[in-house]
Amino acid sequence: MIVLVAAALIGVFIGVASGLLGIGGGTIMVPVFRIAFGMSAVGSTATSLFTIIPTSVSGVASHLKNKTCLPKLGIALGLGGACTSSLGVWLAQLAPSWAIMLAAAAVIIYSASTMLNKALKMPGKKDKQSGACDQASRAQSGDVQSQAAVNPDRSDGEESDSGASEGEAHDEGSASLAFRNANAIPQMGLKQLAQGALIGASAGIISGFVGVGGGFIMVPLMLSVVGLPMRLASGTSLVAVTILALPATVTQAMLGNIDYLAGIAVACGSIPGAVLGASLSKRLPERTLRFAFAGFLGIAAILLVVKEAGLLG
Repeated sequence: MIVLVAAALIGVFIGVASGLLGIGGGTIMVPVFRIAFGMSAVGSTATSLFTIIPTSVSGVASHLKNKTCLPKLGIALGLGGACTSSLGVWLAQLAPSWAIMLAAAAVIIYSASTMLNKALKMPGKKDKQSGACDQASRAQSGDVQSQAAVNPDRSDGEESDSGASEGEAHDEGSASLAFRNANAIPQMGLKQLAQGALIGASAGIISGFVGVGGGFIMVPLMLSVVGLPMRLASGTSLVAVTILALPATVTQAMLGNIDYLAGIAVACGSIPGAVLGASLSKRLPERTLRFAFAGFLGIAAILLVVKEAGLLG
């Protein structure tokens, strides 16, 4: 009972991370099932896949409500991954236990390094404030120079005030337009959907092999290849994770590799956690969260390798 309660509490953290970052949570669940529950390598990945589905579904519901995902692209990603995730499961059946766990550790380390690199590149609070002040100063200086160039000989106060007001109105309109463009929902054409299907196919193989959702691959590729902003990539990734995990989970269930009790225990915490994470995705500082999560993943990967080496018994 103590282990099951602890698993549910860990599930809350998994769910929050899933909802915030667009990952299925397998990078955390595989080490938990392997170390805390003492499952086999295949059992850990199979139970992780089983738990990923309800966790992702709860996160998707919140992202749909908040309009922070692109369902069409998510479906394309998911269908691409669904075609290949069972292949990953088949490869896992042929591979030795140590190979699966080392692959899982490599996946976790890659995910941790990606998050850490992203966090290091993000500006801190002081940097944002300094940048905003510099930008405002440059804008003000530009307005003054512009007015001086247009009206070099004017000294009438009212005319100067009028010119300044017009400049401020123009700046405000430009800022408003930039804000709308930054938050606009991009249109997904056939090219973007095809790119999504290919991204999902590559994520599906890894998902089935090591028991993770594949969000750690899909989110960076959606940012770089498709050109989505982070606020949409996370929610879209969860839509895909929900779909691509289904065939692999069914395959693992037919092979009898899933520990349903452990999976349900973690899901009891991860389901509400995912709802909370998706709701907080616009409120919490992403930089701090990524630092903490990257550190946790790094520790999990080290423990997984140590466990597989037999140093933890």
